[in-house]
Amino acid sequence: MSTLTSPVMMFAAGFGTRMKHLTQDQPKPLIPVAGKPLIGHALDLARAGGGDPIVANLHYKADMLDAYLKPLGVQTITERPDILETGGGLRNALPLIGPGPVITMNTDAIWVGPNPIELLRAVWDPDVMDALLVCVPTASALGYEGTGDFLVSETGRMERGSGAVFGGIQMMKTDLLQTIPDSKFSLNLVWNKMLQTGRLFGLTYPGKWCDVGHPGGISIAENMLERNGV
Repeated sequence: MSTLTSPVMMFAAGFGTRMKHLTQDQPKPLIPVAGKPLIGHALDLARAGGGDPIVANLHYKADMLDAYLKPLGVQTITERPDILETGGGLRNALPLIGPGPVITMNTDAIWVGPNPIELLRAVWDPDVMDALLVCVPTASALGYEGTGDFLVSETGRMERGSGAVFGGIQMMKTDLLQTIPDSKFSLNLVWNKMLQTGRLFGLTYPGKWCDVGHPGGISIAENMLERNGV
């Protein structure tokens, strides 16, 4: 486990509509993969990476998630009446998180290999970076059928394009969140500002990654874990 600590924000507020019937009676982060809820896998990574505090935003079926997370020492913040999206949700949670930088995590992916949070710590350079995203080459992204979100240069600077998908974990400064006037907004708006100044960076994940945002991803992830003895 890392001897360093950093606040971690786990995004757990979404409706999970791509999961169809599986989210009728439970929120997506509680869907089991290999006997453990999706958000439990994310929490393992956060703890092993030195996450402290660990915060999760809630909205859909918030009581169920709160009952699971609170006994595990995760602080929760419920968004009402509306969901605030990733950018608005992160800004809303800053009183619990602190000024940053912060690790943010989507909770609908499974990772096999080096802890992505530890990789972020090894590469993070606040003098030149406002955000550092863990990216996965599309050829290595199991359960994913898109063309990617970004191109990562040899220096690590990023631009929009095909080739690599954002794996859902990043380290970022939070000051630019205050420049967005809307209460509900995506972190993509903040990334766009960083792209304009050349301060959005990415690192390529050397392990395996699976998108579990859709029903088919569950069996793909479980097979991936089994093949790798996890």
